[in-house]
Amino acid sequence: MEICVLNSGSNGNAIFIASGSTGILIDAGLSARVLRARLGRIGRELRDLSAILVTHEHVDHCRGLPGLAKACPAIQLYANESTAAGVEFNVKAPLPVPWSIFETGSGFTVGSLHVQSFAVPHDTGDPVAYVVDDGSRRIGVATDLGTVTPVVERHLRDCDVLVLETNHDVDMLRQSGRPWSLIQRILGRQGHLSNEQAAELVGTVLSGRLRAIFPAHLSEDCNTPECALFALRAILQKKGCAGIALLPTHRDGISEHLVF
Repeated sequence: MEICVLNSGSNGNAIFIASGSTGILIDAGLSARVLRARLGRIGRELRDLSAILVTHEHVDHCRGLPGLAKACPAIQLYANESTAAGVEFNVKAPLPVPWSIFETGSGFTVGSLHVQSFAVPHDTGDPVAYVVDDGSRRIGVATDLGTVTPVVERHLRDCDVLVLETNHDVDMLRQSGRPWSLIQRILGRQGHLSNEQAAELVGTVLSGRLRAIFPAHLSEDCNTPECALFALRAILQKKGCAGIALLPTHRDGISEHLVF
C-alpha cells in the first residue's frame, strides 16, 4: 500500500491511498489543478483515482469535487446520504458524477481496497472516518472529531498507519484571543482533538503492527508541528514504541510518500 497526505488543514484536505491499480482520495478540499500537481510529485495522475471518499460536508473537505468530477468523469464519489446532500449544498456547483451512497458503519469495496466507515463526533450532519485495507495492511484515517468514542477506538486498533487529528494545543487555543464561543466549539465533544487527546488515543490503540502516524489537521494559529510531535513522541516513548515513524503533514504541501 501507499499513502501521501496531499494537504491537511482548514485550507483544504486530501489524502491519497493506493494498492495495486486502485487509487482513492479521502476528501477533496483542493482544486483539480492543485491536486494534479500534488499527485505529480509522487509520480501519480488524476487518472489513477478510482474513487473519492468524503468524510463530511465542510468545504475544506469537498470544495474540489466539482472540478475533479469534471476532470475524471469515470470516478466514483462515496458518502453517506447526509454528507452527499450537505456537499451539494455547500459547493454550490453541479456534480456531473452520481453518488455511491453508503450507510454509516457499513463497509464497501473499491477495486482492490476494502473501506470501512465509522461514525465520529463532529459538528456536521453525519460525519465519518475510514479504515482502508488491502487484505493484509490497514490505514486508519480520523481527522475531524471532537472526542474519542469506543467506536473510534475499536476501528483504529491494529492499523499499520494512522492519519490522526492533532488540531490544537489547549493552552495556545485558550490564549488565542478567538471568540469564546469558537474556543468552546473547538474544545467541545463535536469539535476537534487536541494534541493530548490524540496522544491518549494512540496509547489506547497502539499495537505491534503500527509503523507510522501522520499528525493531521493542525491549527495554523493554535498549534505547531513541534507541539503535536512532542505529544505523540512522549506517549510512544512511554509505551516503549519510540521506533514508530511520525510523519508531519502540511497545509501547503505534501507529506512524505509512504510505501509499505
